[in-house]
Amino acid sequence: MGDDPSSSSQMSEDDDDRSPPLDPSSSNKARNCSSGSGCDYIIPYQDQVLENVLENVLCFLTARQDRNAASLVCKSWYRAEALTRSDLFIGNCYAVSPRRATARFTRVRAVSIKGKPRFADFNLMPPNWGAHFRPWVSAMAKAYPWLEKVYLKRMSVTDDDLALLAESFPGFKELVLVCCDGFGTSGLAVVASKCRQLKVLDLIDSEVLDDDVDWIYCFPESLTCLESLIFDCVECHINFEALERLVMRSPLLKKLRLNRHVSIGQLHRLMVRAPQLTHLGTGSFNTLEGNPQGDQELDYVSAFAACKSLVCLSGFREILPDQLPAIYPVCANLTNLNFSYANITAEQLIPVIRHCHKLQIFWVLDSVCDEGLKAVAATCKELRELRVFPVNAREDTEGPVSEVGLQAISEGCRKLQSILYFCQRMTNAAVIAMSKNCPDLVVFRLCIMGRHRPDHATGESMDEGFGAIVMNFAFAGDSDMGLKYLLEGCPKLQKLEIRDSPFGDSALRSGLHHYYNMRFLWMSSCLLTREGCRDVAQALPRLVVEVMKSDEEEETDCIFILSRCLLVELGEAPSRCRIDDLLPWRDSLDVGLQVS
Repeated sequence: MGDDPSSSSQMSEDDDDRSPPLDPSSSNKARNCSSGSGCDYIIPYQDQVLENVLENVLCFLTARQDRNAASLVCKSWYRAEALTRSDLFIGNCYAVSPRRATARFTRVRAVSIKGKPRFADFNLMPPNWGAHFRPWVSAMAKAYPWLEKVYLKRMSVTDDDLALLAESFPGFKELVLVCCDGFGTSGLAVVASKCRQLKVLDLIDSEVLDDDVDWIYCFPESLTCLESLIFDCVECHINFEALERLVMRSPLLKKLRLNRHVSIGQLHRLMVRAPQLTHLGTGSFNTLEGNPQGDQELDYVSAFAACKSLVCLSGFREILPDQLPAIYPVCANLTNLNFSYANITAEQLIPVIRHCHKLQIFWVLDSVCDEGLKAVAATCKELRELRVFPVNAREDTEGPVSEVGLQAISEGCRKLQSILYFCQRMTNAAVIAMSKNCPDLVVFRLCIMGRHRPDHATGESMDEGFGAIVMNFAFAGDSDMGLKYLLEGCPKLQKLEIRDSPFGDSALRSGLHHYYNMRFLWMSSCLLTREGCRDVAQALPRLVVEVMKSDEEEETDCIFILSRCLLVELGEAPSRCRIDDLLPWRDSLDVGLQVS
């Protein structure tokens, strides 16, 4: 970060009471008053007036990209921009040290930090790779006593880290942990008991250890400030009576996502207590083993009908399909529907989806088949994001969704911006149709399960379809030129992940002039050699290169990671992998984080 105005970063802000004021009058007084009993007005320097005005203008600048651009204008803009940030975003926890971040940005109230790359979700990173929250929370405890919000993604967080967070920030309000690990219910109990102003506690796809601690019971007995409570990833049993009392004491609660240990009968009780909910995760959506008859007699249709503000539904982990009609009353209002845990058929989906005309985000299992996707295409004209996950991810099965479903979506949902589609067969024609019919598409993730599977109809490679998506013309995907064409066709590409492809050293070297503008490049099971990786590391001294290979793997079968970093403090490499120190770690480079 340093003092170089050429550095940029990824963040945003308001002011606070414990740091230098942003109010022009108070700011001028502080700068112009002498320490005597009187306070003689001194005409401020012209630059001082401009900085005061600039600070007040920059307070209204919220977009990270705009703030990054503002910080590059000159040194005074660089200083003013740093003083007016309250929302600090670190896209890579190793891109800058906590010390440098807290030294430059002194008025921060909210911090977002991302750790491991996305492919860590698929167990493709060695254990104990790093991304520890400890150095960050230690630095923030000293620099930001007024901190209110922390958002962490793919970070290693311990119970001690959560305890330090709860004890260091008396006004703390929001904690969001996405795909994090290392902590348990005892850490959550400390947060629940000590953060008396807590509004948001969201645990999303995180691994939470069961310490046999009743963390729900630890919330204050008085009325709470809770607005969002998400714990659907917590695998251990919860104290439902304590949860029900907590919901009753939380009149501002808008978001509630339950884990699979909450039955549909218990869900009914909570919905009756909180009809103001806008986001609901239903838990198991099945009857309780000990009281199936009692659960079935409840009026679920009326309970959903009373929740007139519901716009987001998820959960359905152990769904009882006969209960699906209960959600019909809220379907017309839904903008987000997540059936990614619901193993339902097209016949069960169609009566639900035909009411969802406002739907913008839809996640579903491929059990709905192409017929289910056709129904989505016919109804959901406002759809922006679609994810189709496999029930069975094996390569040797005949998948229930295909190019037919993809083409139907491209023709019916022309406002689509993001798609993740798992299938066993695909055609170039369907992918080309997607590129033509959905001009707003920015995220296209097609996973054809099975290596190097050709066009299902013609037997040709999928080069033409993939070429249409990335640059509107085909390229030779079976050679090193493929990566070269991809990088030239996508100059704004930020993240690139390549698996099981024939790209080798030549392809890797062809992108040298692109890599400084990217967040990261990850290649696995390609034809790379140590020599090629070393050449890239030496040619790009401001980027960090990691090459991880187990002793059993062939020379060319390794994981290559390239990322932007100013300071790297990785832990010891696990014994089954080796991280080659292809370049020395640097923490003295006076450049900042790049725009993400």
